[in-house]
Amino acid sequence: MKPNMNINRGNPMTDTIQDDIAKHLEISSQIKLLAAGQCAGPAAEAAAAIADSLKKGGKLMLCGNGGSAGDAQHIAAEFVATLDHRRPRKGLAALALTTDTSFITAYSNDFGYDGIFARQVETLGRDGDVLIGISTSGNSGNVVAALEIARDNGITTIALTGQGGGSMAGMADIAIMVPSDQTPLIQETHIALGHAITAGVEKLLGH
Repeated sequence: MKPNMNINRGNPMTDTIQDDIAKHLEISSQIKLLAAGQCAGPAAEAAAAIADSLKKGGKLMLCGNGGSAGDAQHIAAEFVATLDHRRPRKGLAALALTTDTSFITAYSNDFGYDGIFARQVETLGRDGDVLIGISTSGNSGNVVAALEIARDNGITTIALTGQGGGSMAGMADIAIMVPSDQTPLIQETHIALGHAITAGVEKLLGH
């Protein structure tokens, strides 16, 4: 059945909103097409690094703030559950460092917000693990601190950022930089990349 593209047409307000939504989706698609050319290579490297870690008994950790925290949880869920329920598999070890509100509020209250992810990486991370730090600017202080601790402890670091990569791009083993400076568009592309990386890991592991 063909969707009705003109539902509620005739109302000036909804007409404007419908046009705005269509324009946003078009721009989002354009950014993803650009990312296909610029981000597919490093994303494939990320998938290979994660698959190698999981094969050796390691795990994936993820962190970010706000919408990027949501992305960290979303991607971790795809690893532990499955990307597609029609293709069941065993769970893959992944942990979002954004979910323990008791720890996050305790640590940030006592020591400051910048260490909330680094402390968890220091405590839970092991040599051979992988950390994905997600930040649209590439400059989030607590994500930068987590990458620094990870690097010092033999953990492979992946930066998932926006245009230019910020300070994270130069310090991560792998930098995936979405070619946009608009936060919503970057975040929409981040989750698409997260799905693609998950699919790549599944394929490399024979799932």
